[in-house]
Amino acid sequence: MRKKAPRLVIAAPSSGSGKTLVTCGLLSALKKEGRRAAAFKCGPDYIDPMFHETVLGTPSKNLDTFFAGEELTRQLFLEDVSPADLSVVEGVMGLYDGLGGVTTRASTWDVARALEAPVILVVDGARSSVSVLALIRGFMDFMEDRRIRGVIFNRVSPMRYPALKTMTEERLGLAVCGYLPKLEGITMESRHLGLVMPQEIEGLKEQMDRLGQTCQETLDLELLEKIGAEAPALEERRERLFPDLHLQRETSPKGPVIAVARDPAFSFYYKDNLRLLEKLGARLIPFSPMKDEGVPGEADALLLGGGYPELHGGELAENVSMRHSIKTRIQSGMPCLAECGGFLYLLEELEDREGRGHRMAGLLPGKSRYTGKLSRFGYVTLTPAEDGKAAASEESGEVLVHGESIRGHEFHYMDTADTGEALLARKPVTGRSWTCGQMGEGFYAGFPHLYLYSCVEMAGRFVRKAEEYGNKRQ
Repeated sequence: MRKKAPRLVIAAPSSGSGKTLVTCGLLSALKKEGRRAAAFKCGPDYIDPMFHETVLGTPSKNLDTFFAGEELTRQLFLEDVSPADLSVVEGVMGLYDGLGGVTTRASTWDVARALEAPVILVVDGARSSVSVLALIRGFMDFMEDRRIRGVIFNRVSPMRYPALKTMTEERLGLAVCGYLPKLEGITMESRHLGLVMPQEIEGLKEQMDRLGQTCQETLDLELLEKIGAEAPALEERRERLFPDLHLQRETSPKGPVIAVARDPAFSFYYKDNLRLLEKLGARLIPFSPMKDEGVPGEADALLLGGGYPELHGGELAENVSMRHSIKTRIQSGMPCLAECGGFLYLLEELEDREGRGHRMAGLLPGKSRYTGKLSRFGYVTLTPAEDGKAAASEESGEVLVHGESIRGHEFHYMDTADTGEALLARKPVTGRSWTCGQMGEGFYAGFPHLYLYSCVEMAGRFVRKAEEYGNKRQ
């Protein structure tokens, strides 16, 4: 069955051009106009979707062709487009910037191609005039598959905009969909992992409201919706992707309970990871390693995601009862997936940016420290390390077994001397590899954030281990 899904991809020549600002402004303006919008983010970024959610009040999720491939990316997109009048997909980096910095694979353009979506190019016009047309022309002509259907100028005054619009439309034959002026009082500050968290920006909702009001006046919403509506219908065939895993199973109140760490220290989760666990029968409940006394009593497994534990080391250390609870529950056999910040929490100590040491859960030996630079940044494919062939098997209970692989992403300024040796991480373009991660029965801890749809068997195995642990506790 083919499904109509009006959609746009908001792209730019480079990072810092204003994609997030334009995306949030467009979402806010559509909401003010009484239009229903759905939001998405290209690539593995966790924080930009949080800004989308602040504007819409509904979930935004990632679309990534390295993680999921073309067909699954389309199906995961279609899962969230109803009943939206327009789906807005924010790009990542520059339009054509893909794997390894040398290909278009997994770029914004690659996602747009997979979705058969028109692209709206956001161009910063603050420091050029006629020259900006040459930039746009270059992006239009670079690929034979011309996806660019319109342009939005950022940081352009109302006085300059009419001339830019006329030149662009007459010389390039490209639709101009509006502009954003230089905006005072709207801030999206950055830190070492990207933008600061939305909840840290005072008055963000009011800022987004003003941004939406501006976009109502300066963006051609009717034209943008018209371009989005021209996108062809997509074939919906999700049920054929994993026919043996019964992914449409509804969450059962009797299913295993997975406690998900949710607070300012731990908040980086792919929406589709959480949904997949639910589709496999798990119930997810939030808890706070910073504030709660211990692991929820009904929990059968733990999910400790990434985030900013280095900014909250003192509070995490002071919550002694939680640290003890997590350590003892995992030692008792409770399954656990701990990614990046969650992995750091399971170590003995975390050293923050000021060099202060904070006691962590102490389940794993070692300490982490802030390095001031990205370590092993980017996409990876993970397989059980060669030395672990005998152990990484269904019989041994490891969540990822020999013959399987799962895709993930590393993005961290913290590091530790012992990152683990259970898995082999390999870069997709260069082939550079290293060992990382720790595994045990129903257990994974390491820096890579995992994308569970790239190895549904691992997700299913984790849910089954949670169910087995729950049955033993009964």
